[in-house]
Amino acid sequence: QVQLVESGGGLVQVGGSLRLSCAASERTISNYAMGWFRQAPGKERDFVAAINRDGSSATTADSVKGRFAISRGNARNTVYLQMNSLKPEDTAVYYCAARRAGAYYYIRSSDYDTWGRGTQVTVSS
Repeated sequence: QVQLVESGGGLVQVGGSLRLSCAASERTISNYAMGWFRQAPGKERDFVAAINRDGSSATTADSVKGRFAISRGNARNTVYLQMNSLKPEDTAVYYCAARRAGAYYYIRSSDYDTWGRGTQVTVSS
């Protein structure tokens, strides 16, 4: 089973940017649809962004549309989440997820087979 490790989180001021990375343990990451979710303290895990296997199709949640973008570098076994114009409400633990043989992108957490441990993003005002 593929293993996922997130990185790139940290503390940033309002309006700043961060790029999260999700490194996969397998070179066959191109077989997986990938997604990013986030969970703030005391709240449920929410969908952020998703991308299909070959990167030809992607989507983001309305709350981050126009500010966040998901991309993938299959040759590097990595998926990225570029986050711009960050707001305090973006503060959360961000999780990377993978779905094997996913031909489309998926926005429900139950659609994914494998999860990383998360990386903390804190936006200070």
